[in-house]
Amino acid sequence: MSLTNQPDPEARARVVAQDLQNVMHPIVQHKALEKSQMVVTGAQGSTIYDADGTAFLDAMAGLWCVNIGYGRTELAQIAAEQMQAMAYYPHTAMNLPAAQLGEQINGLMGGDYHTYFVNSGSEANEAGFKIARQYAKHEFPGEFRFKTISRYYAYHGTTLGTLAAGGMGDRKTKFEPFAGEFVHVPAPTCYRCPLGLEAGKCGMACAKLIETTIQGEGPQTVAEVIVEPIMSGVGVAVPPDGYLETVEEICRKYDVLLHVDEVINGFGRTGKMFGHQHWGISPDIMAVAKGIVSAYLPIAATVVKNKVFESFLGEVADARQVMQVNTYGGHPAAAAVAVRNIEIMLEEKLPERAASMGAYLMDGLKDRLFRHGITGDIRGKGLLIGIELVKDRESKVQLEGPLMQGVVDFCKANNVVVGRSGGGARHSNTIVLSPPLVITRSECDTLIEVLDKALAEAATKVKPV
Repeated sequence: MSLTNQPDPEARARVVAQDLQNVMHPIVQHKALEKSQMVVTGAQGSTIYDADGTAFLDAMAGLWCVNIGYGRTELAQIAAEQMQAMAYYPHTAMNLPAAQLGEQINGLMGGDYHTYFVNSGSEANEAGFKIARQYAKHEFPGEFRFKTISRYYAYHGTTLGTLAAGGMGDRKTKFEPFAGEFVHVPAPTCYRCPLGLEAGKCGMACAKLIETTIQGEGPQTVAEVIVEPIMSGVGVAVPPDGYLETVEEICRKYDVLLHVDEVINGFGRTGKMFGHQHWGISPDIMAVAKGIVSAYLPIAATVVKNKVFESFLGEVADARQVMQVNTYGGHPAAAAVAVRNIEIMLEEKLPERAASMGAYLMDGLKDRLFRHGITGDIRGKGLLIGIELVKDRESKVQLEGPLMQGVVDFCKANNVVVGRSGGGARHSNTIVLSPPLVITRSECDTLIEVLDKALAEAATKVKPV
């Protein structure tokens, strides 16, 4: 279709979007995508707009990432100004925005940290694995500490390394076999305890299994333990108080590094700047992405404690430097935007807002949704919330995939975008919510209302267990 007679920018966008849909239709990845090719052409606050001008409440902040909300035009101006001043230079030299961002992160962590910049959460965790292994070679000569202990149903990225570290079998089976350097232990999915124990009376058994695993593998073979403070992809699994503290104690006992994945949890999402701060632990390695720049440009970082950083100091001839290169890491424009993004979070008190608005949303969800027998559990912290759906509460049999998808589709048909857990056959029955931290009370009310109706409809289609 010709655009020559389409002076209206919005009209032009609609035409382009329609042409794009026509092109994409025959080449979508699988049949389920043929009916879901929404083209987003605009966004503001917590709202996105499709090519037809229809508004949707985005209860997922894109992909768990637009923390400060859409439409912050000042960030575009900051990026433009930085690109005009200096668009790029590699990190064989420092650039000022990246240095400022590193100082910001160090301050948010209370000091004693250094930052290495990459482009995505997957890369941040991948770099963390490399740093942990190289650190172990330096600090434990003669030992081969190459293993990372992770949890089943964890998600840490989509590179081969991070897929192997993750515990989602459905995601990594296409790429197997892996080499065996990642060892998995049960996760603190308390609603469905993998050990069959009762929450609060389990003696923190799943945390203590990490020590059993270190002993079984041999402490001289284990470099690190990686955890997400609150597991996201599995359906927002919040650990019991004491779990992460116990994991940290075990790491210290065996001189194993504690690698904390804050890619989704970080930058205000859970009601604190970082998720691990709810439990007062101190990571040796931390991966951050997504909220660091609220997705306005690609940037991420691997943050390491000074004691780890210092292991790589030495003369050139010593070859102690980190063997890790990233062309675009710490890109000046992305770093400048991230600096301002964090300033906005602090100025507008968005972590505190996430805590208060998350409590309001959680209360409303529990008040309305537990009326439906298919609501098994509602859990989360701040604006990271999961609603696990079951056929009935007594059996906890998961709601079937088609009905789960029906809930997602009902919400979208009513102009609300929600997510669904990706834990595979055992943990794919949770509706996940991760809205922008600027979501309003009225938007929370809309979200609750639509989910209430969606679950009411789904409940009518459930067959008895």
